[in-house]
Amino acid sequence: MNFLEIAKVRQSCRSYNPDRPVEAEKLQAVLEAVRLAPSACNSQPYHLTVCRGETARKVAGAVTGMGINGFAKDVPVLIVISQDAYSKSAALGAKLKKNDYRSMDIGIAAAYLTAEATAQGLGSCILGWLDDTKIRNICNLPDAVRLVIALGYPGEKDAPRIKKRKTLEELVTYMD
Repeated sequence: MNFLEIAKVRQSCRSYNPDRPVEAEKLQAVLEAVRLAPSACNSQPYHLTVCRGETARKVAGAVTGMGINGFAKDVPVLIVISQDAYSKSAALGAKLKKNDYRSMDIGIAAAYLTAEATAQGLGSCILGWLDDTKIRNICNLPDAVRLVIALGYPGEKDAPRIKKRKTLEELVTYMD
């Protein structure tokens, strides 16, 4: 699959097959994609915690509530992305430019992760509804949790959906 093919078929998976584990080689490919993702000053200001089994079930409890993310209980792998320290050069740039490069870098890492998951035949969903304190305690993390990414094989209820996106005319302005 080339990148545009991945972008066309990738969607937020909200139904997972709880009986089908993610193979080690596919998980490694997804993690390698994150390792190769660009970041400000190549600082990679994030840490990934791969949660499976009982830990995944505990984290699933920290990303659900008020009817949101109920599918998380069936996800075989939850990847917690926590914030890490900037490198000195990225920290200086962030301060001078008053810009939060870590948030951008975490977003790029999540995009690479979910794109490679799609290329590996896996479903994924980026979860921002989370209880930072609970997840930090479960995973023994010193820094803020920014995202949790669900990863696994789509369940029967996760049929491809039509993408609702702005047109290029609404999204892009050309200037010469």
